[in-house]
Amino acid sequence: MKKLILTLVLALTPALFFGQSAFDKYDGENGVTAVIISKKMFELMSNIKPDAKNKDAQQYLNLVKKLDNLKVFVTSNKKISADMKATSTKYLKTAALEELMRINDDGKNIKIYVKSGATSSKVKELLMFIEGGNSKDDDTVLMSLTGNFDLSEISVLTDNMNLPGGDALKKGTKGSKGPKGPK
Repeated sequence: MKKLILTLVLALTPALFFGQSAFDKYDGENGVTAVIISKKMFELMSNIKPDAKNKDAQQYLNLVKKLDNLKVFVTSNKKISADMKATSTKYLKTAALEELMRINDDGKNIKIYVKSGATSSKVKELLMFIEGGNSKDDDTVLMSLTGNFDLSEISVLTDNMNLPGGDALKKGTKGSKGPKGPK
């Protein structure tokens, strides 16, 4: 009987942690602004009926239907920023994401990674990490977006949601045909 219980506990333990993201530890942490949007919220947002003449609103709602989760964490705390960098580096080693691009802009390092979907322009996951610059007012931003969406649609999301780091993301995906196929 003890072996059965031990086996069940060991078998179910990974399930307890499966739903957790590597970045969830920043949710609720002092010094971190967190924006987390769940699949349920995206589903509710997609039920809005836009004006048929407003193409931007229609594009936005079409994208929202394809999204599962959005998590954005922002901090100006140097210790938390260093931890975010270490956590994202560790996550990248296990998540099979490809580097889409890097930008070094006025002391800020911006890195964008993707996990490809069924086609070269489809994305299952997008991870953006903006390492704050040398100024004490420079924020570090960590953003994770999951779903099954086209990379070219991201500018619609950044325009409508005013996301931190949205300008960098728009620069990075403007005119992009998507990442190269798997290595």
